[in-house]
Formats: sequence, structure tokens, C-alpha cells
Amino acid sequence: MACFHIVLVAPEIPQNTGTIGRLCVCTDADLHLIRPLGFQLDEAHLRRAGLDYWPFLTWSVYENWEDFLERNHHPQRLIFCSSKTKRSIYDFAFQEEDWLVFGNEGHGLPPHFYEQYRDSLYTIPMPGVHARCHNLANAASIVLYEALRQTRWSCKAAQLK
Repeated sequence: MACFHIVLVAPEIPQNTGTIGRLCVCTDADLHLIRPLGFQLDEAHLRRAGLDYWPFLTWSVYENWEDFLERNHHPQRLIFCSSKTKRSIYDFAFQEEDWLVFGNEGHGLPPHFYEQYRDSLYTIPMPGVHARCHNLANAASIVLYEALRQTRWSCKAAQLK
């Protein structure tokens, strides 16, 4: 079982997804990709960004959000990361096997998520005034490493390293 799960809803840029795949291998997290994807899964940019780590990645692709929910037995601890909320990820108490959900680079999460999951929306604080949001791969790294820090890398796989 993975320590954590990274869920990308309709990612658009293959380099970001490749980098996040590499992040997942480095941290024993699983990657979940929800269609539509803005690239082909065999695209060279995706593989290049993930380097030679891609064969070691545990990942799944879903046709849509409902397919994701159904195939994962409606996970209870979904944490939605967005620049369109005020609650900080640093105020959230992460637990092993949480599902960290990110929207795409161009539009963020689907509009109905902001109402449907409003109690599970968190942001990465950004004191800078000239940027709208972090790069998707950077945001996934920040949130995942905060989750690992809070759980003190207590996952069995992380303890073996």
C-alpha cells in the first residue's frame, strides 16, 4: 500500500506529470491520472521528465472522476489543493494513505469541486503578490512533503530507505 496518493485531474502538461511521477517513485506514493489528459501517455516529454524512474511508478488512469471514485472505493480522505481557497495545507493534519488531489495547469479543479468538496479544500500559502499559483509539479512536491513531514515518514516503505 502506498504511503500517499497523488491525483491529477485532467493534467495538461506532460513534463509536469512526468516530474510528479518521479516524485511518486521517490516517496513511495501512487499516481492517479484522470482523463482527459492533455498529452499521450507514451509522449517523450512525459518519459523524459520521469527519467528512468517511470518503470517503477505505481500508477492508474481513469476515464473520469466517477470512475476514479468507484475503482478506489470512494476514498474518505480526499484533500483538494487549490489556489482558490484560504485554508492552508499547514493547518491540515495529514494521515498515511491520504489522497492529494490537484487540478490542471490551465483551470485548476473542475468548477463543481469547489462546492462539492469545499470542506476539503486547502492551499499552499503564497506571500508573493505577483504570482497566481505554483507550478503543478512544485505544488504536488510541497504538499506531499508536508504530508510526509507530519507523519514523520512513518510509512513502512519509507522506513526501509
